[in-house]
Amino acid sequence: MRVFKTRTIATDACKKGRVTIGGTVVKPSRAIKVGDVIDVKKPPITYSFRVKALTANRLGAKLVPEYLENVTSPEQYELLEMTRISGFVDRRKGLGRPTKRDSRELSRFKEESYTADNFYLDWEDEDD
Repeated sequence: MRVFKTRTIATDACKKGRVTIGGTVVKPSRAIKVGDVIDVKKPPITYSFRVKALTANRLGAKLVPEYLENVTSPEQYELLEMTRISGFVDRRKGLGRPTKRDSRELSRFKEESYTADNFYLDWEDEDD
């Protein structure tokens, strides 16, 4: 219920083991009941929701608080904030777009290899 953008994404999350109820990984077809606490792993944090009521139809976003209660711990939100503050500092090598620094280093490398190739070509020409 509005935890994921689409049902397909929600189904994929269940199949990948990112949705649990009471510590047990659930299938997409698992029936829920009032009072269940659903944990959803959306890296870097795990959200927790308590089911307050059930409905058969899809609801508007304004009605979600009547059916779900967000019981995510404050520590999880602190972790999320720390991740946002750090930004791309923790970007693993090779992932994402190159930074300006990466682009400058690549340009320097290309220029150096080009001048080195010309040097060797000129040197070979002199021996012949």
